[in-house]
Amino acid sequence: MAIGPRLDLRQAQSLVMTPQLQQAIKLLQMSNLDLLDYVEQELERNPLLERDDGPDDGLDDVRHDERTDTEVMLDSLPGVEDTPLDMDIDNLHTGDSLSDMVNDALDANLEMSNWSVAGSGGSDTGFHEGAFENTLSETPSLRDHLLGQINADLLDPVDRAIAAQLIDGLDEAGYLRVDPAELAVSLGCSLERIVPVLEACRRLDPIGVFARNLADCLALQLREKNRLDPAMQTLLDNLELLAKRDFPSLLSLCGVDREDLIEMISEIKALDPKPALAFDHTVAQSVVPDVIMRALPKGGWIVELNTETLPRVLVNSRYYARVSQGAKSKDDKVYLGECLQSANWLVKSLHQRATTILKVASEIVRHQDAFFEKGIEHLRPLVLREIAEAIEMHESTVSRVTSNKYMVTPRGIFELKYFFTQAIAASDGSEAHSAEAVRHRLKVLIDAESPSSILSDDKLVELLANDGIEIARRTVAKYREGLGISSSVQRRREKNSAL
Repeated sequence: MAIGPRLDLRQAQSLVMTPQLQQAIKLLQMSNLDLLDYVEQELERNPLLERDDGPDDGLDDVRHDERTDTEVMLDSLPGVEDTPLDMDIDNLHTGDSLSDMVNDALDANLEMSNWSVAGSGGSDTGFHEGAFENTLSETPSLRDHLLGQINADLLDPVDRAIAAQLIDGLDEAGYLRVDPAELAVSLGCSLERIVPVLEACRRLDPIGVFARNLADCLALQLREKNRLDPAMQTLLDNLELLAKRDFPSLLSLCGVDREDLIEMISEIKALDPKPALAFDHTVAQSVVPDVIMRALPKGGWIVELNTETLPRVLVNSRYYARVSQGAKSKDDKVYLGECLQSANWLVKSLHQRATTILKVASEIVRHQDAFFEKGIEHLRPLVLREIAEAIEMHESTVSRVTSNKYMVTPRGIFELKYFFTQAIAASDGSEAHSAEAVRHRLKVLIDAESPSSILSDDKLVELLANDGIEIARRTVAKYREGLGISSSVQRRREKNSAL
C-alpha cells in the first residue's frame, strides 16, 4: 500500500455554539433579579450600552389578554429584529440524532457556565477545588428546613401545598402573620382543611414557629417540655404583669408560692422568644415575581411581565458614530465593532427572553384555568411537551424558562414549575387526572372508611374506576404505601382496637 498525500471530501453534521446563542440561553434561565446583576456588569463593561430611563414604550405592551386573543401581542423595540433567538435550536428538523446532539450540547454548556451564572458577583473564574471559600458549609434557610420536615410528615400533596403557603406567611421571628381564614379563601378551600395542617406545622422544629404571638410561642415550647400546667398557662396569659414586675398579682393569679413563681420565671427566661432568628432572615421575605397575573372584571386573565424588576437598556448609536470617526488604529476599530455587536445582541436577547417567558406563562394560565378559578384541588396534569407544542418551541427551552421564575396570581405566588404534574389516564376516555389528585382521592376514600367496611386495594381500584380513574392495583398499593397508609388487614386491626 502506497503512502502519500491525498485529498478527501467528507460531509458531517456539527453543532456550533456561537457566543450570542450562549448568551441568549443563559439569559433565558435567569430570574429577573439575576438578570439585573448580569445587565449591570454589561453596562460597566460595554461603553455603548446605557440604561433606558425614558417612558416604557415597548415592555408595557408585553402582556397577554386571554379574553380578546390567543396570541401574545408584543411591540418590537426600535432597531431590534424579530428573528427568534432559539431558531438554531428549535427549528432543526434534520433528524433525531442531531436534535439529541443539540440538547446534550446545550445542557453540557449550561453546566460548564453554571458557576458564572449562579453568582451575583461578576468574575467568570470557575470553581477552584482548593479554594478556602469552597470548603465552607452553607447555613440552611428556615424555609428549606421546614419544607424538609413537611415533605416527611405531610403525605397529602394538597396539605404540603397549604403548608408551603403558611411558611411564606412567617415573619423574621417565625410568627405566623397570615390569617388562616384569608388563606383558605385565596386557596379556594375550607378553613377546616387549613387548621389541621397548621397544627401539624406548629409541631415542627424549631419549636415555636407558626405561633400567633409571644405567649403562644412560649406555650408551644413549654408543651414540648411537658411543663405547660395551668399555673404556667396563667403566667403566660399575664405576661404584661411580669413585664411590670407585679409579683404579688402573679402570685395570687397563679396560686403558687414565691419559690414556684421564681422557678417558673426562670423556665420562661430559658426559652427562645424568636425561634426563627437562628436561620437566614431572607426566607421570610416575599419572592419577587417575574410574571404578574390579574383577573379581568368580565372574566379571563391578563398576564404581563413585572416591568419593575425587568432591566431596560439601549444602544447609544450617536456615541458609537462619534467615537468610531476618531478611531484610527485597527485594534480600536475592532474593539468598537465588538462592543456594538455585543450591545445589539444583548438588547435582542432581552427582547426575545421577555417574549418567550410571556408565551410560556400565558399558556400555563390557559391550561390551569380551573386551578385559578376553583382552587388547589383542581390542578390539571401538565408536562413540558404540551406547552412546547402549543408555543412551537423545544421542551428544553420551556424547561429553562420555567426555572427560577415565579408568577404572582390571585391565589398567591407560585414557581412556574409548580404547575407541571404527572397524568393518570381516565377510564372513560375523558381528560386525564393529575397524579397528585389521584393520591388525594385515594386518601379521602381510606379516611372515610368505617371499621366494619375496610376497603381493600381491589375495592379502591373499583371505586376509583367509578370516578373515571383508570389505575392498576399495584399502582394503588404503591400510592398507598407512599402515603404511609397500612394495608387493609392492618387498618382493620387498628380501627377495631380503637373501638
